[in-house]
Amino acid sequence: MQLQDILYSQGFGTRRVCIGLIQQGLVEVYDKNNPLARVKCTYAATDFDADGLRFRVQGVDWPYFEKAYILLNKPVATECSQKPSTYPSIYTLLPAPLRQRPQKGAVQGVQAVGRLDQDTTGMLLLTDDGKFIHRMSSPRHHVPKVYEVTVKHPLTDRQVQQLLQGVVLDDDPKPVRAAACEALSEFHLRLTLTEGKYHQVKRMLAAVSNRVEGLHRSQIGGLRLPDDLLPGQWRWLDAADLARVSGAETV
Repeated sequence: MQLQDILYSQGFGTRRVCIGLIQQGLVEVYDKNNPLARVKCTYAATDFDADGLRFRVQGVDWPYFEKAYILLNKPVATECSQKPSTYPSIYTLLPAPLRQRPQKGAVQGVQAVGRLDQDTTGMLLLTDDGKFIHRMSSPRHHVPKVYEVTVKHPLTDRQVQQLLQGVVLDDDPKPVRAAACEALSEFHLRLTLTEGKYHQVKRMLAAVSNRVEGLHRSQIGGLRLPDDLLPGQWRWLDAADLARVSGAETV
């Protein structure tokens, strides 16, 4: 695969921009046999085996991925929208190449797998793999998502049992049940859901006469949000992470 095409596929701009970066000496490629060695490339048509390739563009190291799978620790007061209405977009937390990765000839970048409200924090997945987004979002696959919930009123055993047995939301006569529910303290609930509805956690707690004061997603599938990934930070997902997310492997 030519170096100009590698950079283009990874979101570094149009092919003309990528050629310019290379010709200006701003691109270095790491030697697969010697991870500490890298070579400056100034010929855009140089061929490389893209699989497992690492390169440096304008002083920043990048791995090659045919598809991008990203884990973001979403901070409070951010919106999961490309065109936010009130708060900054989560996409401003990502470097430009992730926002510019081309899809089917158009610049679309990575997209959030589902959404979290502006006041909800925690684990958010982003990717440019449409099939992955569909698989993770489809209610047929029942991917569990774990939420840490802070509530306004003291929790009761009855409320926990109601959430497990099912509550009726105002727009759906079919009861919505928690896959798991545990009161960790008087005002702290751990709730596991396998489907996603609009403001679901908040509406479920309202249905049992309580109120959500704080909401944090800590786990998707078998993958937990790493303790060392601070709010606003992101990292790549590897094959093991993806296996945990999909339920093929648990932690």
